[in-house]
Amino acid sequence: MLKIDVINLGRMEYAKALEVQQEKWEKVSKEEERDTLFLVEHPPVLTLGVRGKKENILIPEDELIKLGVSIQQVSRGGDVTYHGPGQIVGYPVMNLKHFGRDIHYYVERIENTFIKLLKDDYGITADRGDKTYTGVWVGNNKITAIGIQVKRWTTMHGFAFNVNTNLSHFNWIVPCGLTDRGVTSLEKLTNKKQDMEKLFRRTAEVFCESFGVTPNFMEFRE
Repeated sequence: MLKIDVINLGRMEYAKALEVQQEKWEKVSKEEERDTLFLVEHPPVLTLGVRGKKENILIPEDELIKLGVSIQQVSRGGDVTYHGPGQIVGYPVMNLKHFGRDIHYYVERIENTFIKLLKDDYGITADRGDKTYTGVWVGNNKITAIGIQVKRWTTMHGFAFNVNTNLSHFNWIVPCGLTDRGVTSLEKLTNKKQDMEKLFRRTAEVFCESFGVTPNFMEFRE
């Protein structure tokens, strides 16, 4: 069974985490290092994907700056997304040559991770929605956003799982450009603040089950 390194970056600025991810991508894409799943919690940031529209950011940039929120243009798919405290962000850097060079399979495995985790651990029924949009939904509300990039059959960017996320911050944007849908979090669905360290571990474990790989938990080293 393939192994994947799992590295918890803790709380890290978006730009720094992107740099770490890019350095790993260079090595994984050349098969010099093992596939890696980075997990991280970001300070508040808005990221704009390649199809992102600035009009989907609803408050002026100078107000965001006053709030300590940056806007990052990124190379993943999708529109505008919010990242912030209480959210588990995952950046799988994986060579899809090991997984049949199948991007649809890859996205479905990520979605399955959260559908299974929510059902098995919390009794919450989640699904892929109507498949028009990526991500994991509880009813009409998104709990996990997915936005990826694949170059040289190697993945970057990934998912954002709302655990204890401040959902009012999504009022700053039109999440993923969708005006007719909402967002939710595990805290909201359970009426209970969740243990982030436990959820970091469980997310990694269920992710690896979904992909049929063995996790190798590692410390982050500069």
